[in-house]
Amino acid sequence: MKSIQILKWFLPVLFFNVLQGNAQEQLTGTQLLDKAIAYHDPNGHWKQFIGKMDIIMTTPDAETRRTQLELNLPSSYFKSSVRKGNNTVDYILDKGKCELLLNKSNAIADNYRDSLQITCDRAKKMKDYYTYLYGLPMKLKDPSTLIDPKVLRKSFKGKDYLVLKVKYDENVGSDTWYFYFDPTNYNMEVYQFYHDESKNDGEYILLSEEMLVKDIKMPKVRAWYYNKDNTYLGTDDLVKANALE
Repeated sequence: MKSIQILKWFLPVLFFNVLQGNAQEQLTGTQLLDKAIAYHDPNGHWKQFIGKMDIIMTTPDAETRRTQLELNLPSSYFKSSVRKGNNTVDYILDKGKCELLLNKSNAIADNYRDSLQITCDRAKKMKDYYTYLYGLPMKLKDPSTLIDPKVLRKSFKGKDYLVLKVKYDENVGSDTWYFYFDPTNYNMEVYQFYHDESKNDGEYILLSEEMLVKDIKMPKVRAWYYNKDNTYLGTDDLVKANALE
Protein backbone atom coordinates (compact mmCIF):
# COMPACT_ATOMS: atom_id res chain seq x y z
CA MET A 1 0.00 0.00 0.00
CA LYS A 2 2.82 2.38 0.93
CA SER A 3 4.53 1.68 -2.41
CA ILE A 4 1.32 2.51 -4.27
CA GLN A 5 1.01 5.82 -2.39
CA ILE A 6 4.60 6.72 -3.24
CA LEU A 7 3.98 5.83 -6.88
CA LYS A 8 0.84 7.98 -6.93
CA TRP A 9 2.94 10.91 -5.73
CA PHE A 10 5.95 10.22 -7.95
CA LEU A 11 4.20 9.72 -11.29
CA PRO A 12 2.58 13.21 -11.46
CA VAL A 13 5.90 14.82 -10.52
CA LEU A 14 7.71 12.78 -13.18
CA PHE A 15 5.00 13.58 -15.71
CA PHE A 16 5.31 17.31 -14.91
CA ASN A 17 9.09 17.23 -15.32
CA VAL A 18 8.76 15.46 -18.65
CA LEU A 19 6.25 18.04 -19.83
CA GLN A 20 8.52 20.85 -18.65
CA GLY A 21 11.48 19.32 -20.47
CA ASN A 22 9.43 18.93 -23.65
CA ALA A 23 8.25 22.53 -23.39
CA GLN A 24 11.85 23.71 -23.16
CA GLU A 25 12.86 21.59 -26.15
CA GLN A 26 10.02 23.14 -28.15
CA LEU A 27 11.16 26.68 -27.44
CA THR A 28 12.35 28.59 -30.48
CA GLY A 29 15.45 30.74 -30.28
CA THR A 30 13.35 33.90 -30.20
CA GLN A 31 11.15 32.53 -27.43
CA LEU A 32 14.20 31.62 -25.33
CA LEU A 33 15.59 35.11 -25.82
CA ASP A 34 12.29 36.66 -24.74
CA LYS A 35 12.31 34.59 -21.55
CA ALA A 36 15.90 35.57 -20.82
CA ILE A 37 15.11 39.26 -21.32
CA ALA A 38 12.07 38.89 -19.06
CA TYR A 39 14.46 37.67 -16.35
CA HIS A 40 17.21 40.27 -16.84
CA ASP A 41 15.19 43.34 -17.80
CA PRO A 42 11.56 42.64 -16.85
CA ASN A 43 10.46 46.27 -17.18
CA GLY A 44 12.31 47.12 -20.40
CA HIS A 45 14.62 49.74 -18.87
CA TRP A 46 17.80 49.01 -20.82
CA LYS A 47 16.87 51.01 -23.93
CA GLN A 48 16.35 54.10 -21.78
CA PHE A 49 19.30 53.49 -19.47
CA ILE A 50 21.07 56.52 -18.02
CA GLY A 51 23.69 55.79 -15.41
CA LYS A 52 27.26 55.28 -14.26
CA MET A 53 29.40 52.19 -13.75
CA ASP A 54 32.77 51.53 -12.12
CA ILE A 55 34.61 48.52 -13.48
CA ILE A 56 37.88 46.99 -12.31
CA MET A 57 39.74 44.77 -14.76
CA THR A 58 42.43 42.40 -13.51
CA THR A 59 44.64 40.38 -15.84
CA PRO A 60 47.61 38.10 -15.16
CA ASP A 61 50.96 39.92 -15.02
CA ALA A 62 49.37 43.30 -15.82
CA GLU A 63 48.41 46.38 -13.90
CA THR A 64 44.85 46.53 -12.59
CA ARG A 65 42.77 48.91 -14.69
CA ARG A 66 39.85 50.95 -13.41
CA THR A 67 37.25 52.28 -15.83
CA GLN A 68 34.41 54.67 -15.08
CA LEU A 69 31.53 54.71 -17.55
CA GLU A 70 28.78 57.24 -18.11
CA LEU A 71 25.94 56.13 -20.35
CA ASN A 72 22.91 57.96 -21.68
CA LEU A 73 21.49 55.61 -24.27
CA PRO A 74 18.46 57.76 -25.27
CA SER A 75 20.81 60.69 -26.01
CA SER A 76 23.53 58.56 -27.64
CA TYR A 77 26.09 59.69 -25.06
CA PHE A 78 29.03 57.56 -23.94
CA LYS A 79 31.99 58.47 -21.76
CA SER A 80 34.75 56.16 -20.60
CA SER A 81 37.41 57.37 -18.18
CA VAL A 82 40.33 54.97 -17.97
CA ARG A 83 43.24 55.18 -15.60
CA LYS A 84 46.46 54.11 -17.37
CA GLY A 85 49.51 54.35 -15.13
CA ASN A 86 49.80 57.98 -14.07
CA ASN A 87 47.40 59.16 -16.76
CA THR A 88 43.65 59.33 -17.12
CA VAL A 89 42.18 59.10 -20.61
CA ASP A 90 38.60 60.23 -21.34
CA TYR A 91 36.86 58.88 -24.44
CA ILE A 92 33.63 60.77 -25.15
CA LEU A 93 31.07 60.15 -27.88
CA ASP A 94 28.14 62.55 -27.93
CA LYS A 95 25.66 61.83 -30.74
CA GLY A 96 28.58 60.59 -32.83
CA LYS A 97 30.86 63.52 -32.08
CA CYS A 98 34.17 62.37 -30.61
CA GLU A 99 36.17 64.12 -27.89
CA LEU A 100 39.43 62.84 -26.41
CA LEU A 101 41.09 64.08 -23.23
CA LEU A 102 44.36 63.25 -21.54
CA ASN A 103 44.39 64.31 -17.88
CA LYS A 104 41.40 66.57 -18.65
CA SER A 105 43.16 68.33 -21.54
CA ASN A 106 42.49 68.00 -25.27
CA ALA A 107 46.10 69.00 -26.05
CA ILE A 108 47.56 65.54 -26.59
CA ALA A 109 51.04 64.88 -27.96
CA ASP A 110 51.27 62.33 -30.78
CA ASN A 111 53.46 59.97 -28.75
CA TYR A 112 50.74 59.75 -26.09
CA ARG A 113 48.03 59.22 -28.71
CA ASP A 114 49.97 56.21 -29.99
CA SER A 115 51.21 54.69 -26.74
CA LEU A 116 47.92 55.11 -24.85
CA GLN A 117 45.62 54.40 -27.82
CA ILE A 118 43.88 57.78 -27.59
CA THR A 119 41.89 57.69 -30.83
CA CYS A 120 38.27 58.06 -31.88
CA ASP A 121 38.38 54.55 -33.32
CA ARG A 122 39.31 53.30 -29.86
CA ALA A 123 36.43 55.31 -28.37
CA LYS A 124 33.92 53.69 -30.73
CA LYS A 125 35.26 50.21 -29.98
CA MET A 126 34.94 50.83 -26.26
CA LYS A 127 31.39 52.05 -26.64
CA ASP A 128 30.44 48.96 -28.67
CA TYR A 129 32.22 46.68 -26.19
CA TYR A 130 30.64 48.00 -23.01
CA THR A 131 27.13 48.66 -24.29
CA TYR A 132 27.04 45.21 -25.89
CA LEU A 133 28.30 43.17 -22.94
CA TYR A 134 26.41 45.02 -20.22
CA GLY A 135 23.34 45.22 -22.43
CA LEU A 136 23.09 41.46 -22.89
CA PRO A 137 20.84 39.64 -23.47
CA MET A 138 18.72 42.66 -24.47
CA LYS A 139 21.21 43.63 -27.20
CA LEU A 140 20.36 40.41 -29.01
CA LYS A 141 17.20 42.17 -30.17
CA ASP A 142 19.29 44.48 -32.38
CA PRO A 143 18.27 44.28 -36.07
CA SER A 144 21.67 42.94 -37.20
CA THR A 145 21.40 39.88 -34.93
CA LEU A 146 20.65 36.53 -36.54
CA ILE A 147 19.03 34.20 -33.98
CA ASP A 148 19.19 30.49 -34.76
CA PRO A 149 15.62 29.18 -34.44
CA LYS A 150 16.81 25.92 -32.84
CA VAL A 151 17.50 25.93 -29.10
CA LEU A 152 20.40 23.69 -28.14
CA ARG A 153 20.85 21.76 -24.90
CA LYS A 154 24.46 21.64 -23.74
CA SER A 155 26.40 20.77 -20.63
CA PHE A 156 29.11 23.25 -19.68
CA LYS A 157 31.36 22.89 -16.63
CA GLY A 158 29.06 20.17 -15.31
CA LYS A 159 25.78 22.09 -15.65
CA ASP A 160 23.03 21.71 -18.24
CA TYR A 161 21.93 24.78 -20.18
CA LEU A 162 19.56 25.97 -22.84
CA VAL A 163 21.81 27.51 -25.48
CA LEU A 164 21.12 30.19 -28.06
CA LYS A 165 23.29 30.30 -31.18
CA VAL A 166 23.77 33.75 -32.69
CA LYS A 167 25.43 35.15 -35.78
CA TYR A 168 25.45 38.66 -37.25
CA ASP A 169 25.04 40.40 -40.58
CA GLU A 170 28.32 40.41 -42.51
CA ASN A 171 28.72 44.17 -42.11
CA VAL A 172 28.61 43.77 -38.30
CA GLY A 173 30.82 40.75 -37.67
CA SER A 174 31.63 37.17 -38.60
CA ASP A 175 31.98 35.60 -35.14
CA THR A 176 29.63 32.86 -33.94
CA TRP A 177 28.26 33.30 -30.42
CA TYR A 178 26.62 30.92 -27.96
CA PHE A 179 24.64 32.13 -24.95
CA TYR A 180 23.99 29.71 -22.08
CA PHE A 181 20.85 30.11 -19.97
CA ASP A 182 19.81 28.34 -16.78
CA PRO A 183 16.83 26.16 -17.79
CA THR A 184 14.94 26.92 -14.56
CA ASN A 185 14.91 30.73 -14.58
CA TYR A 186 16.63 31.71 -17.90
CA ASN A 187 19.48 33.52 -16.20
CA MET A 188 22.42 34.04 -18.57
CA GLU A 189 25.46 32.38 -16.96
CA VAL A 190 27.94 31.87 -19.80
CA TYR A 191 28.63 33.20 -23.25
CA GLN A 192 31.14 32.05 -25.80
CA PHE A 193 32.35 33.13 -29.21
CA TYR A 194 34.42 31.69 -32.03
CA HIS A 195 36.16 33.37 -34.95
CA ASP A 196 36.43 29.93 -36.61
CA GLU A 197 34.60 27.24 -34.68
CA SER A 198 36.40 24.42 -36.53
CA LYS A 199 39.67 25.65 -34.95
CA ASN A 200 38.15 25.95 -31.45
CA ASP A 201 39.50 29.49 -31.21
CA GLY A 202 37.83 32.41 -29.45
CA GLU A 203 36.88 32.69 -25.80
CA TYR A 204 34.26 31.86 -23.22
CA ILE A 205 33.12 34.09 -20.38
CA LEU A 206 31.78 32.87 -17.05
CA LEU A 207 29.29 35.19 -15.37
CA SER A 208 28.80 35.20 -11.63
CA GLU A 209 26.90 37.24 -9.06
CA GLU A 210 24.37 39.88 -10.05
CA MET A 211 23.95 43.59 -9.56
CA LEU A 212 20.46 45.06 -9.71
CA VAL A 213 20.51 48.41 -11.49
CA LYS A 214 17.08 49.98 -12.05
CA ASP A 215 15.48 46.52 -12.13
CA ILE A 216 18.09 45.29 -14.63
CA LYS A 217 19.96 42.20 -13.44
CA MET A 218 23.52 42.76 -14.66
CA PRO A 219 26.34 40.23 -14.23
CA LYS A 220 28.75 41.60 -11.64
CA VAL A 221 31.77 39.42 -12.42
CA ARG A 222 32.91 38.24 -15.86
CA ALA A 223 35.89 35.89 -16.08
CA TRP A 224 37.44 35.33 -19.53
CA TYR A 225 39.13 32.16 -20.83
CA TYR A 226 40.43 30.79 -24.13
CA ASN A 227 38.26 28.06 -25.64
CA LYS A 228 41.22 26.00 -26.87
CA ASP A 229 43.00 25.37 -23.56
CA ASN A 230 40.97 27.09 -20.81
CA THR A 231 43.75 29.63 -20.22
CA TYR A 232 42.54 32.36 -17.87
CA LEU A 233 42.67 35.82 -19.47
CA GLY A 234 41.23 38.21 -16.94
CA THR A 235 38.23 39.36 -14.94
CA ASP A 236 35.92 42.37 -15.15
CA ASP A 237 34.29 43.28 -11.85
CA LEU A 238 31.38 45.71 -11.82
CA VAL A 239 32.15 47.21 -8.42
CA LYS A 240 29.56 49.99 -8.54
CA ALA A 241 26.63 50.95 -10.75
CA ASN A 242 23.70 53.28 -10.44
CA ALA A 243 20.93 54.57 -12.65
CA LEU A 244 20.50 58.35 -12.73
CA GLU A 245 16.86 58.23 -13.79
